[in-house]
Amino acid sequence: MNPSWLEPEEQEPVKREERIEREEPAKREEPVKKEGPVEREGPVVNREEPVVDREEPVVDREEPVVNREKPIREQTRVEIEKEEPAESAEAPVEPTEVTPESTGWVSVVVEKPAPATQDRLISLDALRGFDMFWIIGGYGIITGLGQALNNEWFNTYIMPQARHADWEGFTAWDLIMPLFLFVVGTAMSFSFAKRLARGESKARLFLHVIYRVMVLWILGMIAQGQLLEYDLSQLRLFSNTLQAIAAGYLISSIILLTLRLPWQFAATAALLLLYWGLMMLVPFPGAGEDRLAPDANLAMYVDKLVLGPYQDGTTYTWILSSMTFAATVMMGAFAGQLLRSELHKGLKVLILLGAGLACVALGWVWGLRFPIIKHIWTSSMVLYAGGWSLLLLCVFYLVIDVMRLRFLAFLFVVIGMNAIAVYMVTRVFDFRTITDIFVHGLAKWIGDWYDVVRAAAGFAIVWLILLYMYRKRTFIKI
Repeated sequence: MNPSWLEPEEQEPVKREERIEREEPAKREEPVKKEGPVEREGPVVNREEPVVDREEPVVDREEPVVNREKPIREQTRVEIEKEEPAESAEAPVEPTEVTPESTGWVSVVVEKPAPATQDRLISLDALRGFDMFWIIGGYGIITGLGQALNNEWFNTYIMPQARHADWEGFTAWDLIMPLFLFVVGTAMSFSFAKRLARGESKARLFLHVIYRVMVLWILGMIAQGQLLEYDLSQLRLFSNTLQAIAAGYLISSIILLTLRLPWQFAATAALLLLYWGLMMLVPFPGAGEDRLAPDANLAMYVDKLVLGPYQDGTTYTWILSSMTFAATVMMGAFAGQLLRSELHKGLKVLILLGAGLACVALGWVWGLRFPIIKHIWTSSMVLYAGGWSLLLLCVFYLVIDVMRLRFLAFLFVVIGMNAIAVYMVTRVFDFRTITDIFVHGLAKWIGDWYDVVRAAAGFAIVWLILLYMYRKRTFIKI
């Protein structure tokens, strides 16, 4: 259990729910065999008061003594887990109210009441925060260590993984963007089911999807598209991770809301195969013998043709690659549907592990004919990166939600709960300028280690701001 100073401030409803929890043993002692109305009251109470929906606390919670001795602190922890997520992962839906027939899109049977899915999926928040950590501080710390240590082993095996592959190939740093799209897809399985369960129509849900796509697109133009320069000659219409998320999210939403699970798999496979066929078979002006050259490939030709002067000027492609952006999001959505299923937790871990290894292997094999190139988001790269994303989700889910070692996740959860906010803030403001006020004088004393200290201190400032937001239950989402 986290120290009290790390927990969000307690709210008044906690006291009311505490009284209900203490009175529940008396309710269970009442004879119910001959009282039909009493049996019908159970589900009503469960829906109105989620905290009471723990029919066997000794089995489900594994901490019955703590629950009874410190009900307010424990209740605060449960409320944190049930808080609606920041941006891309919403709290899991009450499973007793959702079925494949009622939603029309979730073909996996929704899980019966169980702690792992009724509580917030902490592992997903932690994985999102883990991914964001490398952008807002981890990269600077690693590169600073490389300069300070100047160690042959570190420079040979670690530092290359902190840089993007020049063209073909894949490094750990190349996984950052695909993992973001994957996590968005995983969260969609929970958030869509929650909205449908509370009675929202698909038409209204599509309107929400369009709204989010528009907001993400504008934020992407602010972050990397030079929108705030207010100069059309510098504007870049499609150039950022948030816009890739928006494109993949839009296509995946159509698939998830209109097709059942088998057809969702078929549609995802079709996207991968169609993109491969287009890139390798369709002629275009300037095509050479190498159809996947950095400056001469179909995806780049389409970007330049459509975007014209507003193309970002890099070797990354966006419009045609939106097909495979969506495939990456769908891989996350399949993982999310698995985690919502009624399968045993151990079996879920094994399926994530097996699927991850299979996708890595399949992506590598396909890459022998259709190379793994992140810049143009090839189909082989989707499988390869998606496989590693599945393996990471497997580890995080096992440690955090199965073994319940949640204290290990706190650093990343604080980041993951406000991922969009911290991404945008760090895109427009360098917190190391604040750091310099406090650590600039150390440069003459610590020499080559100054860059490490400066990067770590900058991350610490950002994290403390996020911690304050976490404790105040301030979660910015779209």
